[in-house]
This record gives sequence, C-alpha cells and structure tokens, in this order.
Amino acid sequence: MTPEERARQGTVYGFLAYLLWGAFPLYFAALRPAGPWEIVAHRIIWTLVLCGLVLVVRRDLRWLLELARTPRRLAGVAVAGVLIALNWGIYTYAVLSGHVTEAALGYFLNPLVTVALGVIILHERLRRTQWVAVGIGAAAAAYLTVDYGRPPYISLALAFSFASYSLLKNRLGVTLSALRSLAGESLTILPVAVLILLWLGQRGETTFLGHGTAHTLLLLSTGVATAVPLLLFAAAASRVPLSTIGLLQFLTPVLQLLTAVVLLGESVPTTRWVGFALVWVALLVLTVDMVGHVRRSRRGRQDLVDPTP
Repeated sequence: MTPEERARQGTVYGFLAYLLWGAFPLYFAALRPAGPWEIVAHRIIWTLVLCGLVLVVRRDLRWLLELARTPRRLAGVAVAGVLIALNWGIYTYAVLSGHVTEAALGYFLNPLVTVALGVIILHERLRRTQWVAVGIGAAAAAYLTVDYGRPPYISLALAFSFASYSLLKNRLGVTLSALRSLAGESLTILPVAVLILLWLGQRGETTFLGHGTAHTLLLLSTGVATAVPLLLFAAAASRVPLSTIGLLQFLTPVLQLLTAVVLLGESVPTTRWVGFALVWVALLVLTVDMVGHVRRSRRGRQDLVDPTP
C-alpha cells in the first residue's frame, strides 16, 4: 500500500470515528428510560467484556501482568479510567437532560483547553497565534457565562475532563495500544460500575431488565458503541498527519449541534450563537496556526534531506 493510499484509508477511518461520535446524542436518547449513571456503568462493563473477548481470541493478556507490576503506570491507567468515565457521565447527563448544545460547545472548547493545560501543567511555550486563539476562547467563555447567567458548567466540565484525560495519556506515553488501554481503563474502574448498578438496584432504578428486549440489547450495545469509534480513531491516527486529525475532530461537535437543533428540538438564542461564533473564530485561528506549523516543519525536514544552493 502506497503512503497516499494509507493516508486516504486513515482519513476514512477518522471520518467514520467522528461521524459515530457525532451521532451519540441520538443513540443515548434512545437509551431512555435508563439514567446517566446506569448508562455509564453499562458502558464500562460491556466495553470491558468486548475488549476482553478480543484480547482472549488474540491471546494478548500477558501485558496485564506487566501493568500490575508497574504501580505508577497502573495508577495512571486507573486515573485515566476515572476521567473518561466522568466525561461519559457528564455527556450522557447533558443528552438526557436536553443540553446537547452545551455539550457540543464543550467539545468545541476542548482543543483550546488542551492547549491551555499544556501551558499550565507541561510549561509548553505557545506561538503568538496560539495565544490569540486561547484569548479569544477565554473571551467566548466569559461572554457565554454572562449570556447563560452562569458559567456553562456542562461545556467546561466536558472540555476539562477530556483535556485532562488527553494530557494524562500524553504523560503515560504510547505504552498501550488503543485496545489494551481501553481494556485497562475499563478494568480498573469496573468495581465502580458494579457498585453503581448495585446502588441503583437497591433503589429500584435499574432498567436493564423489564423494559423490553430492545432496551436490553441497546444497553448491551454500549460496549460496541464505545469501542468501535475509538479503534477507528486509533487506526486513523496511525495513518494520517496530526493536522488531518485536528481538522476532522470538529466534525463531532458540528454534528452534535445540528442534531440538537434540527432533530432534538433544542432552541439556541441568537445571543448564544454569538458565543459559539467566538469559539469558532478561536478554533479557526488555532487550526490555521497548526496547519501552517506542520507545513513549515515538513519543509524544514525536506531542506535537511535535500538542501538546495
């Protein structure tokens, strides 16, 4: 396979991953009457079951012993599991409570929050245009706080939880494949999922059985719905440049926003569109800077390989 064919294949994988994530509002809405806690618990359990089956078939379980012998890495995987489960829970709550537009805003803000955390925690140095993008994003958050009459809690919680998850994964390094990572994270937080279901069961609030076969199968499918887009994303990330992934990632919140407004009937006041527009301007500045930086770096490497007089 040529590099061009590999890149095209990766772009298709990335598009499919972000398309599936963009359809999540409709999927989670279909899981009613299950609540967000129950849905998150089932996502953890059935994702682990699916990943476990694949790993058993592939006879790829020895890494679990190596992970258990490395307490620091195991702790990192466990914290990553807590962060991504928190992100899932907030997002599910947003969908079920009719706040999909606020959730979409969170994923628009995510790249800006990621850059900001890189400066604060990793002491990364930003280029001037990156500072401009972060500044516009901060102004947008302040504007939306005034417009909502409160901080956009759901948006900020989603952006910070996922940005923190990404930061932790960056610190852990490429120590586990996407499948192993998802299995490890699900395994470490499995006790939490079990406790949630036991607690809901005692309160008589579980819906897994007693609401029809279709509902049970939908909850069972949360493992597939969680794992498939992540594995498609991993396949894309290994085939296409980071700049392509950066551009594709905006597909998910755009689809979520359209779904909320067109299909789920959420209303967005004109003043709030102004806040969204400010975020989009910040993302445009960040994207232009990223693409330009990648091109300059590529030209620099080519000049080193084939210098011209």
